[in-house]
Amino acid sequence: MLLWFLPVFLSLLLIGLPVFFALLFAPGALLWLNGQERDLALIYRNLYNGMDSFPLMALPFFLLAGEIMNRGGITERLVAFAQAFMGHLRGGLAHVNILSSILFAGLSGSAVADTSALGSTLIPAMERQGYARRFAAAITAASSVIGPIIPPSGIMIIYAYVMGQSVAALFLAGIVPGLLVGLGLMVTVRLLADRYDLPRAERIVERNAAIAPLEYWVSFVLLRLNLAGLLYMLTWALPGGWAVGGWAVYLALLVPAHFALVWYRGRCTPDFRTVCKKAVAPMQTPIIILGGILIGVFTPTEAAAIAVAYALIVSFGVLRVMTVADLGDVLRRSAIASATVLLLVGAAVAFKTMVSLSHAPEILAEFILGLSENPLTLLFLINVLLFVVGMFLDAGPAIIILGPILGPVFTGLGVDPVHFAIIMSVNLTVGLATPPMGLVLFVASSVSGERVETISKAILPFLAVEIAVIFLITYVPAISMTIPRLAGFAN
Repeated sequence: MLLWFLPVFLSLLLIGLPVFFALLFAPGALLWLNGQERDLALIYRNLYNGMDSFPLMALPFFLLAGEIMNRGGITERLVAFAQAFMGHLRGGLAHVNILSSILFAGLSGSAVADTSALGSTLIPAMERQGYARRFAAAITAASSVIGPIIPPSGIMIIYAYVMGQSVAALFLAGIVPGLLVGLGLMVTVRLLADRYDLPRAERIVERNAAIAPLEYWVSFVLLRLNLAGLLYMLTWALPGGWAVGGWAVYLALLVPAHFALVWYRGRCTPDFRTVCKKAVAPMQTPIIILGGILIGVFTPTEAAAIAVAYALIVSFGVLRVMTVADLGDVLRRSAIASATVLLLVGAAVAFKTMVSLSHAPEILAEFILGLSENPLTLLFLINVLLFVVGMFLDAGPAIIILGPILGPVFTGLGVDPVHFAIIMSVNLTVGLATPPMGLVLFVASSVSGERVETISKAILPFLAVEIAVIFLITYVPAISMTIPRLAGFAN
């Protein structure tokens, strides 16, 4: 009888019951009807245990860092930076929207935060430039799914927590797929630009903008440190591994880094230089997070706390765009967002316990293996399943429920665990923008004032591209696995 909890759960979702309550009510009601009242204690016990985890502490910290950055005026700086590079293209603001999502992904790792923050800025701007509101809302929703793919990613932290995988490996594996989604969306915009005569935009919105002396020198130092770091990593490709010199080599590379930037400075306009300098401090966040994790300075959870500290230093000390009075609202908003995510995680862990009691994993595994013995065929079928699940269920709970069922099946067929994690994460993330229940569609509707139905129609070309990318990373493992292998985080 316990197997009926899945149909009951889906029925509760269809009548509009919030996911959190459906995850708890469906198995709880069936346990009671089955005379297993003593097992009800497992539900609320696992609800708490599912949230009581050190690795999951990274989620509220990353959400808080993103909220601080957004309140500190970071969004406008990233949009201006993206526009300086891509505004001159046909369909310029649509390209800016996509590039801003790629940049914003390194700060928040949340599709909802991306849609809300960038949508409130770019949708009105695109509408003033002559874009249809439904198109502006659609490209904002479609590009927002890049947020949970490019690190730091909340859903990849959840997957690593559930499946015992390396967070660093998943973060590295998500870089190229996220960039590939962005590139595919830009190609689509370019094709639509000719068909619908989409306008160009100004590369520089604010002329003769000033930059504070402290911010100027912070960007001056960070640019040279980052470029020297990039040159240092490139030295590993030299014969004999010349980079074994350590700090001495890195410090020596600061000199060519400085002269390279001085040379490039002479080729840029003053306005372009100012826009770039204003974006340097915010864009340092993903570099600190990934760099610290990869060289072993701190764990992902500690990296999230460092990101919060850095966001506070930048917003209060460098940019000086926040006051102590702003912290109350920032903490309130991040606490609500964190509570929502962690309650869903806890409920999904409790739901997963009931799944185990019903022996559904074994039954589903036998069913999947009975469909075909060809891993490529099974990967196609599982992508279809995940895409359908993503239409109705948020990515976090879906990973917690389906990950322990599907992961062992496909790793047993020879699929790399990190590769399957990326397939599952990207697929369920795209589901956030998929009709009829995609969460970011409703956020984009709220921000733009456009109906969900009209946004759903306008987003279809972009969804087709994202689905193509999903199958590309499914059948070409090197796309997601190359960086983790080079870094030594995957076999």
